[in-house]
Amino acid sequence: MYSGARTSEVLTVLASQDGERLTVGDIVAVLRDRAFALLVVLLGLPNCLPMPPPIPLVCGLLLLLVAVQIAAGMSAPWLPRRLLGRSIARQDVERAVRRAVPILQRLERWSRPRMRVFESALGMRGMGLALLTLAMALIVAAPIIGQIPLGLAVCLVGLGLVERDGVVVIAGLVIGTIGVALNAGFVYAIVAGLMSLFGL
Repeated sequence: MYSGARTSEVLTVLASQDGERLTVGDIVAVLRDRAFALLVVLLGLPNCLPMPPPIPLVCGLLLLLVAVQIAAGMSAPWLPRRLLGRSIARQDVERAVRRAVPILQRLERWSRPRMRVFESALGMRGMGLALLTLAMALIVAAPIIGQIPLGLAVCLVGLGLVERDGVVVIAGLVIGTIGVALNAGFVYAIVAGLMSLFGL
């Protein structure tokens, strides 16, 4: 049922799963053949709003794992069994999806397959390296607001990969470049402050 479904439709199905909690394994099973790209969307989604630690750190570490596998050319994501058993409250998933779906639906009306260079094996490996950079920036993102441009960038890249729309992917990469630069400045300020404090 998912081969022709849009991103918003797949996420709606995910949010309507039975039970009070969803395991990571349940989520991956719903995403099926588009697990890589939709996992990227899901990992960016929580960071599009101000979120307290450790959410950006956890999302960044998971995105790092996914990005390494994309860069390595794997056809489907591998996650540790212990991680697959971790669960998330279904209400939290439903709330995030409910906020995201109207925005995704507007993007989907505009989005269409174009500039499909990212669909090639080499293009996907390049996407893996780009997502690796975004993941590392997300791990050290400035508290509360630093993750917002990175979360938006990750969501757009994932959405562009799902919809086979290179323009959306490029838009995500542009926003991601800005986010990485902002957070690099944040990290530099902290390091410089510590060096000054200790007289280094």
